[in-house]
Amino acid sequence: MRAHYLQHADFERLGSIRPWLESRGYHITCTRLHLDEELPPLGDIDLLVIMGGVMSVNDEQEHPWLVPEKAFIRSAIDHGLPVLGVCLGAQLIANVMGSRVMPNSVREIGWFPIQATDHGRSDVFRFPAQTKVLHWHGETFELPVGAVLLASSPACDHQAFQLGDRVIGLQCHLESTPAQVKAFVEATPAAELEPEEWVQSAERLLSIPEDELEQATVLMGEVLEYLHQKRSGT
Repeated sequence: MRAHYLQHADFERLGSIRPWLESRGYHITCTRLHLDEELPPLGDIDLLVIMGGVMSVNDEQEHPWLVPEKAFIRSAIDHGLPVLGVCLGAQLIANVMGSRVMPNSVREIGWFPIQATDHGRSDVFRFPAQTKVLHWHGETFELPVGAVLLASSPACDHQAFQLGDRVIGLQCHLESTPAQVKAFVEATPAAELEPEEWVQSAERLLSIPEDELEQATVLMGEVLEYLHQKRSGT
């Protein structure tokens, strides 16, 4: 099995996704879009993961590689490939499915809870009632037509959604590890981490308790297991 991920910045890595994939025997490959690397043939991939990035999905003029990337993502969805999008990745999924991506009402950077939505569906992935997770975004998106909203937060309505049975978008960062959070902090200008209602300081970002971090890691594994099972048709 081959899992391929799309990377948009050197510090936006797989985090806890990597050990989970390795534990299931996936061969992991990557396209670094920001370095103009070529996209692979879709037929060689069993699972596609789209990571985050500092750019907007609307920045096609500044980042022209967004155009072929969007076509690649849409083709993967149309071909029934299991797809997971994280932060920018979720926004890219929404965008290629015809939804608008725009500034959120507030920036959301920090460890804040998400809540499962009462969607009344038994045929989609179910989030726990509440989980504290890492957020790091200033934009949000309209929900794609036909998508089911899985989770929300007080600062951002659209935190997780599912499209069909093989596509899940996460606005939040369930893949976070201590090393990943440190990389995020180091890559972010200090002025952007001045505390606000929904923005935490660098010190606070780096001090998440291990048990809360483990809850997010476990939930990330459950999302991946769900998509893995859909890949195998079970």
